[in-house]
Amino acid sequence: MKKQPVLITDAARSQNDQFRSRQIRYVSMMSVRAACLIAGAFLISARPPWLGLWLVLCAAGMVFLPWAAVLIANDRPARSKAERAASAAEREQQQQAAALAQQPVDEVEYLTIDGEHWTEPEREHRP
Repeated sequence: MKKQPVLITDAARSQNDQFRSRQIRYVSMMSVRAACLIAGAFLISARPPWLGLWLVLCAAGMVFLPWAAVLIANDRPARSKAERAASAAEREQQQQAAALAQQPVDEVEYLTIDGEHWTEPEREHRP
């Protein structure tokens, strides 16, 4: 069995790893679809009770599994907690910037430092 290296970074999985996992998901779902086809053929020859229900379930599997397999295989990997937090912080910063840009100029309070209010330190008088 192949040992997996210890993950010491927050970097996303490589594109090859992501592609390989999507391939595995797709092939496994298509295998279930093939199993539904084989089970349907076996059920027709065996004629068990509730044959109609079993055939409908097999047909539903054969129809909906390819659609679901394509959607799941093409889905990108879920974002990590750090990526979600960074996205939320960026979105909040953009909202604050938009709210500040919409404020009228008259309502914004500016800090004004007036030089006349400052007193100069008294100088020592030397004779």
